[in-house]
Amino acid sequence: MTSDLSASPAAARGAFRSGVAFTVGAYLIWGVLPLYFLALAPTGPWEVVAWRVLLSFVFCLILLTVMRGWSSLWRVVRRPALLGWTALAGVLIYVNWQVFLIGTLSDRVIETSLGYFINPIFTVLLGVIVLRERITRLQAVAIGIAAVAVVVIIVAYGAFPWIAVSLTASFGLYGLVKKRIGAAVDAVSGLTLESFWLIPIAVVTLIVVSQTEGITFGTVSPLHTALVAGAGIATAVPLLLFAAGTRRIDLSLVGMFQFITPVMQFLVGWALLGEPMPLERWAGFILVWIAIIVFVIDLVLQKRRGRHEAPAPVL
Repeated sequence: MTSDLSASPAAARGAFRSGVAFTVGAYLIWGVLPLYFLALAPTGPWEVVAWRVLLSFVFCLILLTVMRGWSSLWRVVRRPALLGWTALAGVLIYVNWQVFLIGTLSDRVIETSLGYFINPIFTVLLGVIVLRERITRLQAVAIGIAAVAVVVIIVAYGAFPWIAVSLTASFGLYGLVKKRIGAAVDAVSGLTLESFWLIPIAVVTLIVVSQTEGITFGTVSPLHTALVAGAGIATAVPLLLFAAGTRRIDLSLVGMFQFITPVMQFLVGWALLGEPMPLERWAGFILVWIAIIVFVIDLVLQKRRGRHEAPAPVL
């Protein structure tokens, strides 16, 4: 699918360049988010996600006002079925955010990257199971190799990668829900409503944290307070860039760009944070990367045939 914004070759080239810039920008931001959230110490993962929800909601309200998007939001609010889908999307993205923060703040950034490496392949599997979509032979091979990789990590490494599996499942299902909603809900309205449904969870979480570990927001330093306050912007900006990018470039190209994020997260965990990578874990990751190579080859072949499949967003 190409953009409908192209009224001339020059406009098409401009839309393509901006689409690539927006999409790559979103994936680059998602790739460095572990470092951002690590800078929020001593704030724990539960408090971070609670503020992330509340501040994302505030940021979206500001965006709706600046972009004059309230009418679009009201159109969604008047459709109960759409509201139900946005509530489900909110729960799924909350699970994804919470597991991601637990992994990031417990020195398991490499495992979070594994979840996002597997996610595109899991999305294809969901399409087969839920949407009864047909898959190519190469896609079937990629799914099989990825499954073997997970088994290798479980058996050889001696631990179930629950963080990776939870991230894969939650975001894969989130992508499925967003596909079901389609163009009926724009990016800002969707994120606003998803954040709105999570407000009670965020408030309860902050109450529990205040009674146990203690709230850190506003008590550590002015810089720390500013960084925590920026969590809402750090959440919303890449999502909006992603939405803008996917409207301007082929979705098959978006599918290949999405591996930027897990590659960056893997390098952050391994090269910068020094997380362990024993031989058995390397074996599992190498199998995953082989599956990804097969998957990307299939994307390229599909692009050449003019068939484009929609991938799920990453973070």
